[in-house]
Amino acid sequence: MDICLINKRIDELDYLKSIMIVLMIAFHLVYIGDGFPYAKRFVYTFHMPVFLLLSGYLMNIDKGMRKFMRQISFYAVPYVVMESGYTVMASLLPIREHIDHLSLTVFLDKLILHPLGPYWYLHTLIICGITYYLVFHLVRLRMPEKYILTGIVFFLFGAQRLLSFPSAFYFLIGIVVRQSHVSILAFFQPSWLSSLALALLVLNPANMQSGSTGSLLVVWLMTAFCLAVWPYVKGRLRSIMLLIGRNTMLLFLFSPIFTVLCKGLVPFFLFDSTRMLFLVVSLAICISGSFAIGLLMDSFKLSPYFFGRTKILV
Repeated sequence: MDICLINKRIDELDYLKSIMIVLMIAFHLVYIGDGFPYAKRFVYTFHMPVFLLLSGYLMNIDKGMRKFMRQISFYAVPYVVMESGYTVMASLLPIREHIDHLSLTVFLDKLILHPLGPYWYLHTLIICGITYYLVFHLVRLRMPEKYILTGIVFFLFGAQRLLSFPSAFYFLIGIVVRQSHVSILAFFQPSWLSSLALALLVLNPANMQSGSTGSLLVVWLMTAFCLAVWPYVKGRLRSIMLLIGRNTMLLFLFSPIFTVLCKGLVPFFLFDSTRMLFLVVSLAICISGSFAIGLLMDSFKLSPYFFGRTKILV
């Protein structure tokens, strides 16, 4: 998620990522997801598609094969560690994705082919990133044909259930925007009117079905609305959101540990029918806990081995 193609960070993109990662954490809290199922469906329509689109836009393929594969390896290392841990945990804890009988075959299937839990994003990112690099460096085609070939490969991977084609399609949109030399902020034009169109779309659940035309519009309109709000986000709130947005990989990797632990807090918040107190406290725990892990990894100099850079905290 913290993929960067350019030296100077784009504050608007960090702001967008901060919104998406906080929403991801919020609706990974079972108590919140169960309490607000329609809101969860709405959020799931756009939060990961925005990440994937930005990932396709920001991924740097302008480097040699060895340097690029080294970059990919530092997505693979956290993926293998965290997906392995999640799979083992799923065999031990009574979570929704519980595995009744964990064998080596089941473990390898989840790790290599069909990821379990939230780490599917890294699996998709690795496959899409390698495909993107190979098509654009090794195939002699005109640019539009490269887009088409990349899409065909993504579709074939989707047909084999190695990834979700609708998810990979958003990565492809990011590629097209980048290779067309169009500013991502020009692609997502800020608009207050988008909120009205968005409200009309989400009245129909069919528009929140993955891969539908309606879901594409929801992604675009929600991003346009968030960018319209951006100029009014100021002071301490802006600083906090940018900090979160710069460290989305950290939160993505480690927040699931805390969302599971926060289940134990539910009995203490049953008095609040809105569930908002539980949400605020749990978000604080998940975010601060993830940052604490990052700080420890930086302090013990583990980040270079896990993330391929001196410090994970940005």
